[in-house]
Amino acid sequence: MISALDMPAETPSVTYSGHPDGSQPRILLSSVFGPYAVDDQYGSRAMNPMELYHNQVTRTQGPFSLRMFHRSWGLMLIQANIEAPCTVLDFPTRDRIIDELQRHEYDVVGITSIVPNQAKVAEMSRLIRQYQPAAKIVVGGHIANVPDLQQRIDIDHVVKGEGVRWMRRFLGEDADRPIRHPLIISGYGARNAGVTLSDKLGDIAATVIPSVGCPLGCNFCSTSAMFGGKGKFVDFYHTGDELFERMVEMEQRMKVRSFFMMDENFLLHRRRALRLLELMEEHDKAWSLYVFSSANVLRSYTIEQLVGLGISWVWMGIEGENSQYTKLHGIDTLDLVRELQSHGIRVLGSTIIGLEDHTPENIDQVIDRAVQHDTDFHQFMLYTPIPGTPLHRELTQQGRMKDERDFDPADIHGQAILSYRHANLTDDQVSELMVRAFDEDFQQNGPSTVRIVQTTLAGWQRYKDHPDPRIRSRYAWEAHELSNSLAALVGASRGYFRHQPALRAKMSSLLDALCREFGWKARVYGELGGRWLLRQIRKEQAKLEAGWTYEPPTFYERNAAVQNNPDARLCQYTTPCDHDQTESATIASPSQRPASDWAQVRA
Repeated sequence: MISALDMPAETPSVTYSGHPDGSQPRILLSSVFGPYAVDDQYGSRAMNPMELYHNQVTRTQGPFSLRMFHRSWGLMLIQANIEAPCTVLDFPTRDRIIDELQRHEYDVVGITSIVPNQAKVAEMSRLIRQYQPAAKIVVGGHIANVPDLQQRIDIDHVVKGEGVRWMRRFLGEDADRPIRHPLIISGYGARNAGVTLSDKLGDIAATVIPSVGCPLGCNFCSTSAMFGGKGKFVDFYHTGDELFERMVEMEQRMKVRSFFMMDENFLLHRRRALRLLELMEEHDKAWSLYVFSSANVLRSYTIEQLVGLGISWVWMGIEGENSQYTKLHGIDTLDLVRELQSHGIRVLGSTIIGLEDHTPENIDQVIDRAVQHDTDFHQFMLYTPIPGTPLHRELTQQGRMKDERDFDPADIHGQAILSYRHANLTDDQVSELMVRAFDEDFQQNGPSTVRIVQTTLAGWQRYKDHPDPRIRSRYAWEAHELSNSLAALVGASRGYFRHQPALRAKMSSLLDALCREFGWKARVYGELGGRWLLRQIRKEQAKLEAGWTYEPPTFYERNAAVQNNPDARLCQYTTPCDHDQTESATIASPSQRPASDWAQVRA
């Protein structure tokens, strides 16, 4: 859902002609309408909410599931980087869209969507034609991979890839002027164990988008296909110096010290990452970085480099021992995960269910292997051929794609059914297997948020006396809740699993370790705070079992060119660099890329 920018860097076939009086066109950018966590006629699905973690990571963890929303970052990036008056309507209801179209006149309306939300895009297009028939409708995001989208939906432009330059060219603006990075809070509305988590300034990471696209080019990857395929990506910040500048500004203006690096494989850009490390050391920045990375790229760095860079959270694919994906070849992912966690680096492992070699006979082994990693979080997703990907083309050529009359595209979200005929597994089987995988991970390893406590404690104990004060400072900041609120979480979890001996023993052991490390304070929070929190957990569980769902609020924002809409909040962004950052980097082969960036990376 957040694996790339959400809006369209193809060159538009036509440009907006503008107004006869020379005034600038007025732009509305919107995500698809909610509600999202319901089953309705527009393609919403209760099992596909607008929540990344609960949707596909902590899906069956009940009151322990991490609930959190993320903005449509691509819309924010485009809005911050065009001169025309631009309003963003993020997570509106259908009625709110109608109200906006009735109250304000727009010349261009942009919609971002994923493939399952085609029915919502069609309804939004119908409403735009009804209320503002002169407006041009532009559709982007992962839905742009659908090859015949304009035949399915009444829209004017479908665009793939990076959206800032496309929109600038369409509007007749300078496409290659420097990028302004919006000030983005990585997540909001976070909730866990029946409690709304802190949203104080500085407690939540800022999102940084260094690059888009993924050069590794896995055959199922919609993001890679969206940005041109294997070997292709777009850099917004070519160098560590450019990136460091933006992060310093975000640190000062947003009061943050942690950054979610929204880059498909951040550490693959080795020169940039190591230059960032040099600058962090030079300027004494004790930052925490949350990154996506493939296993072989992680192995190309020393643990000292990862710790020095502040890598404290990594999302990593774990497709299985016999995976065809060479980003895992030669890597013992069990050892890698254990090593990272022993240094306080939290791991979100990602496993695909329904690969070509999966059968009813071996699938339990696949799930057991995934669960054995005991990652802090674990995502399970179905092997899904998204339109536009090499996998989709391959299965189409083999005649294995199902006729769309046999399923609803809204159900192809990676958690329910398949859009193709698997050689060994049926839809009923894969649906049951998905639930089984999540359940086994939860029942064997416990709540993900408790696993984070374990990893954070390991990092603190290892580095609390490190000779570098910058390293000590970062680990102390990450561990500052271990003696209080996190001890209460572990205590509450021990009570919750009182009838499950293995998990209760695991929680008791962790609480004892916290008490040995932090003394009476952890004991008090674990006992008394744990009892209070256990009551909150049970209340949350009752709400969820009664059908309660969470929905994101609507965001309504404008850029500085919008002068007549005081109801919309002014968007905020960084100072642009004084040079071009939007040049597309196309790599035909590893030999054309600096050798250091491709060390041990083969895909």
